[in-house]
Amino acid sequence: MATQQNRYRQIIERIFFDYYQEGAHEVSFKRTDIERVAGDLGIKLPKNLGDVVYSFRYRTTLPQRVRDKAPVGEVWVIRPAGRAAYKFVSIPNRPLAPKALLAQTKVPDATPGIVVRYALSDEQALLAKVRYNRLIDIFTGVTCYSLQSHLRTTVAEMGQVETDEIYVGIDRRGVQYVFPVQAKGGTDKLNIVQIEQDFAVCAQKFPNLVCRAIAAQFMEDNVIALFGFELGDDGIALADEKHYRLVVPDEVTAEDLRTYQQRALTD
Repeated sequence: MATQQNRYRQIIERIFFDYYQEGAHEVSFKRTDIERVAGDLGIKLPKNLGDVVYSFRYRTTLPQRVRDKAPVGEVWVIRPAGRAAYKFVSIPNRPLAPKALLAQTKVPDATPGIVVRYALSDEQALLAKVRYNRLIDIFTGVTCYSLQSHLRTTVAEMGQVETDEIYVGIDRRGVQYVFPVQAKGGTDKLNIVQIEQDFAVCAQKFPNLVCRAIAAQFMEDNVIALFGFELGDDGIALADEKHYRLVVPDEVTAEDLRTYQQRALTD
């Protein structure tokens, strides 16, 4: 019997080529196509139809035959296109991954031990560590407060979207901000589509606040990478990236503090 991932690959590949026209940059389809194709191929239908799409948006790469149809220098992503509707879109190939050689900043780990012990998933553990260590405040320089976790809402022309956590904040000048946060642990991958959705959510739900989208990614050795994004005339741009290592307080040495002071002088 084919594994679940193989079933998903067969289904998504068939859907793509059912609608693909040579040279196209967009390929639209609907959730009902998943059921239709599964029946045509004699594949046992997944219990959660949406998991087929979710898998290729966030967890794994598209089938090679699909990737080969992307224009040179571009890759396919799957974007929401309304209620129960999606589209493959080719975008410039700019992977979102932590920079291997970026300097790290040690932060005394304030995560309660009982939270560490009973966190149920990598994503939940990451969100908890970010929250308890006030990493959004440290990263942005803004006093922040967690407003809501796992905000699920509907956005015009996108359909239903979900943001892992929403922070609101205020700076010393009184400017108010909203920070949508996407968290990725384990094998899940950061995806520019999620960042696009976060900006769209904030434009619709928080039109009077300054939006700065943030992504968090677990790295090895208790290091958390944070990415900050801005929305400009040319679309979404990576504005900042920092790596924070959570340590016991004694591991922050006098030499570390001198290094951070020197960084502050050059920022």
